[in-house]
Amino acid sequence: MQAGTGRTLANKWAKTAALKTHPGIAPHIPHTRLFTEANLRRMLAQYGSVVVKPQRGTGGLGVAKIARSGRGYTLTVGASKRSYRSFAGLLRALRRLRRGRRYLIQRCIPLATIGGRPIDYRVKIVKEGGAWKIRAIVGRLARKGLFVTNLCRGGTQLPASVGISRSLSPRLAAVKKRQMRSLTYTATAVLEQRYPGIGQLGFDYGLDRSGKIWIFEVNTRPH
Repeated sequence: MQAGTGRTLANKWAKTAALKTHPGIAPHIPHTRLFTEANLRRMLAQYGSVVVKPQRGTGGLGVAKIARSGRGYTLTVGASKRSYRSFAGLLRALRRLRRGRRYLIQRCIPLATIGGRPIDYRVKIVKEGGAWKIRAIVGRLARKGLFVTNLCRGGTQLPASVGISRSLSPRLAAVKKRQMRSLTYTATAVLEQRYPGIGQLGFDYGLDRSGKIWIFEVNTRPH
């Protein structure tokens, strides 16, 4: 199979469920549930803030952050942040955002930042000549005022080692890149066993403020 080709899997829930079956990967996946009113209420009570995103989609489109705020809630979409006094009001706003699409709810991880801007990492792996090879590990720094890091949303790409050094510590750069590589190869093996025919994957990783690595999602058509 040539690099850059292969089976595509749009459903983020299916890929997340597959990865959670591996005991070495599961601890790195934030608590994720299918979007329902009950799940949203429960996860906000448990974590205080969550991210909601379409089951299918790329580029940060339709992604929102929800947080409990006093007796109400805040909803952040792009650079817009709105407050709602009631859960019912929040749900009405989410209904407009979702437009009938199926969504996921994921625990919001407080990412390490550079100058107050969150940074995450994309690892791209491709299958060439029958073997998987990591082709890129890059950092993506969110545009000022945004919580999503996507380059198409104004994020800035920088070397992963620079991002880790500036957001956490230079001494962590090599070890965190090594851990991301190891997780990528392990997770790729899990996904290939479940979904034969995949030829490329893009892993979205985050490092929280303590340096723990989180896997947010995996794309079969990485940009």
